[in-house]
Amino acid sequence: MSERSVEFQLRRYDSVPHLVFWETTKACGLACRHCRASAQWGSAPGELSTEEGLRFLDDLSTMPSPPIVVLTGGDCLRRRDLEELIDYGRDRGVRFALSPSVTDELTTERLTGLYERGIRAVSISLDGDNAATHDGIRGVPGHFATTLEALDTLSSLGFRVQVNTTVMSKNVHEIARIATLLEEHDIRTWEVFFLIGVGRGAELDEVAPSVGEDVCHLLVDMTERGMTVRTVEAPFFRRVQAERASGRITSDDRATESATYRDWRNELAAVSPPVRPATRSHSLATGDGRGIIFVGHDGEVYASGFLPVSLGNVRDHSLVEIYQEHPDLQRLRHGELEGECGRCDYRQLCGGSRARAVARFGRLGAEDPACARTEVARRGRATRLPLATA
Repeated sequence: MSERSVEFQLRRYDSVPHLVFWETTKACGLACRHCRASAQWGSAPGELSTEEGLRFLDDLSTMPSPPIVVLTGGDCLRRRDLEELIDYGRDRGVRFALSPSVTDELTTERLTGLYERGIRAVSISLDGDNAATHDGIRGVPGHFATTLEALDTLSSLGFRVQVNTTVMSKNVHEIARIATLLEEHDIRTWEVFFLIGVGRGAELDEVAPSVGEDVCHLLVDMTERGMTVRTVEAPFFRRVQAERASGRITSDDRATESATYRDWRNELAAVSPPVRPATRSHSLATGDGRGIIFVGHDGEVYASGFLPVSLGNVRDHSLVEIYQEHPDLQRLRHGELEGECGRCDYRQLCGGSRARAVARFGRLGAEDPACARTEVARRGRATRLPLATA
């Protein structure tokens, strides 16, 4: 992505987000170990009512270029007024995508009705290449097989299907096999979430920065096999992608440096890629509060679903007003960053995970501890510390 393209996106994101994630409900039939939302069986108190949801969609429709609203949860299919909300928003020019859970709610009949209402993009989660890993994370025996069946059903109905995978220490060793499994099911878009210890995910381990760097190189390899790849809370993927595109580092260089990546690359090479052109992944210079905004089940607004610092509530204020005028969001978009993130020559393209900075250091502008560059810089600073004296 050119510097001019990045600057254009950043200027646009000063006034309007590209994506609005709406946590329509906390209700969900799963009990995923890494759930950001700490979802539960029934709806949580304070959930936006139908009337409040319609007013919220009215507000979004006033934006110069209405964002894509990703209906998520919990499980968005647990909202019985979901179709009413979609119909209302579509009549006002709002575009929607769906991120449901794979449960008994995800029926062919319901999906057919949603397709007829204009829903075309659906994302579901797959967190392992086998039942033991995926079912263990999702908390439901047999869920792995049901998820693979759902992927094929969605594709057969004509949806553009995206798979979401959360990378953590429990499943990162399977990342190359997950990638080839997606190819087997003709999945062309993969969004990879890098775990942050919030919600129930606080009980799980994030991957080390060096392993995260290996994952990013594998994801670049997948773009060369025709997969569109996006990341969540790992904007440094765009830095790795740019370094690979410029020749600053090559796949062979990384394989020489890292046995882990070398093994993953060999696993990929053992499987013939599908006949697809390589893709640049359509990466956008988005980040927490920069082109992305999150609205909770109760109307609370956050820079992202992983950054639990409230910016206001859509019951009291226009989301347009919050997004454009909140000082924290303005600071994020102006790139007021500290440490290695502030010094990095990829700070506009990447910007680091602000959610992870807050989770680890309690400051919006702090450096992203998951980035390999930060790890190297911190090791360097540690070696320059004066020796302790008696």
